[in-house]
Amino acid sequence: QVQLVESGGGLVQPGGSLRLSCATSGDTLDDYAIGWFRQAPGKERDGVACLSFRPGSVDYADSIQGRANISKAIAGNTVYVHLQMTALKPEDTGVYYCVEVPAWVQSVGGLDDKRWFDLGNWGQGTQVTVSS
Repeated sequence: QVQLVESGGGLVQPGGSLRLSCATSGDTLDDYAIGWFRQAPGKERDGVACLSFRPGSVDYADSIQGRANISKAIAGNTVYVHLQMTALKPEDTGVYYCVEVPAWVQSVGGLDDKRWFDLGNWGQGTQVTVSS
């Protein structure tokens, strides 16, 4: 399995912005989707946004719709999936994980498909804290 490495977390004030990055390398990711999931303290891990590399579709959770943009960038052998978040709220606090699944998982069930957990290759997570 390829390794996924998250970065960009930190402490930000309410209303602020943050960009998270997920770095992965290896074979072409045309047949995969990358998702960002959040686990708030004491709560389950929920999907925030996801992107499939082919055909390049994206999905957002209702809670972040309009306040986030997921995108990809390629630098050499490394593929980055960025999650730009704006107008952050305290309820956005949590550990953010990126996860890779076969693209059909996103196509079939979007962010709510439980196979993100059954089939996913997960990173270690990065902490985001929104607080004044």
